[in-house]
Amino acid sequence: MHKRLWFALVLLLVIPGLIVTTSCAKKTVKAGPAVQADDAAKKAEAEAARQAELARQRKLEEERLKAQQAQQATASAGEKATFESEHIYFDFDKANLKPEAQEILKRKAEYLKKVPNAKVIIEGHCDERGTDEYNLALGDRRAVSALKYLATLGIAEDRMKTISYGEERPLDPAKNEAAWAKNRRAQFLLQ
Repeated sequence: MHKRLWFALVLLLVIPGLIVTTSCAKKTVKAGPAVQADDAAKKAEAEAARQAELARQRKLEEERLKAQQAQQATASAGEKATFESEHIYFDFDKANLKPEAQEILKRKAEYLKKVPNAKVIIEGHCDERGTDEYNLALGDRRAVSALKYLATLGIAEDRMKTISYGEERPLDPAKNEAAWAKNRRAQFLLQ
């Protein structure tokens, strides 16, 4: 009888244990179509946000480049205006370059090196004293003097042309030494 009692007792313990272990087993749940659609929507939303951020960054970069180009164009226009407005001056009846003129020509050479496709016309001018023929020849010597100095600074001569206006285009039409000093000049025009 003891055997039966032990056997019944073991069965009473084993059967509930089996029931408990099998009933608590974890069931795998497959994602339904709603969950998969939700995941796809989240992925699409994340991709759209990433694309929007990339587009925003591209737009910011384009705006920065446009602003930089506008600033360079403004600076370039300012440099061009300075290049053309800075004249070199000569002593009476002379075509040799003064030290101040050489400094101005060095700045002009630097500009021409930065803008390698620029060409320049060098105009030689004189005051009204002297004959027309003499002043045209003197204006030419002044323009050529500037051209040769620019050439020594590394500017190709085929980028430069000279012309003499003699006394035909005075800066100051007055008839005094100050006006004549302004008129004895070489002027530079970019093409």
